[in-house]
Amino acid sequence: MNNLQKFGGVSALLESVIYVSAFVFFGAFWNYPADTDSVKQFAFLAENQVILSIVNLIMYVLFGILLAVLVLALHERLKGNTPILSQIASIFGVVWVGLVIASGMIANIGLATVLELSAKDPEQAMTVWRAIYSVVEGLGGGNEVVGGLWVLLLSFAALKGNELPKILNYFGLFVGIVGILTIYPAEVLTEIFGISQIVWFSWLGVAMLTSSKS
Repeated sequence: MNNLQKFGGVSALLESVIYVSAFVFFGAFWNYPADTDSVKQFAFLAENQVILSIVNLIMYVLFGILLAVLVLALHERLKGNTPILSQIASIFGVVWVGLVIASGMIANIGLATVLELSAKDPEQAMTVWRAIYSVVEGLGGGNEVVGGLWVLLLSFAALKGNELPKILNYFGLFVGIVGILTIYPAEVLTEIFGISQIVWFSWLGVAMLTSSKS
């Protein structure tokens, strides 16, 4: 149990690192030519296919794998005092894991597909790419309802079971509510959720590593 808590703590810290890395990459290095025609856009995507595929693997697939470890560790920690709440929270955590990993797989397979199609019909390829992007955003990019429910429920369970720092748990309630509110398509809500999750994952990771439950 103690080792699982440490693995969970490390996973939480790595989750925050992935979040920060994604913000830095897309904010400082990714110069997608959104205002140009489809031919130039696909030329850019083809030139950067490898790096974008790697980023998708880290941002979605690796994130999902680490999240699975964290979900299990938190369930083990909370199930003693709040078994029902912990189980319900874990269900949403596992679903979020699946959605995030699926998003990365769809993004990379979709990218390869539209690049192949763009050589024959750039306009049709752009239509397909927009559809794929909408699916990825709906599953794990622009809609964080499932993740928000997981954070909200486990934070409530931790408060009720007197686990983890109380201030962290109250902050988790805030993060969870913001995540649920991303059901409304406003970019600012997604950004707030992402930034607050960086803080929450970092804080949670430190708490789990410094107060491991045996």
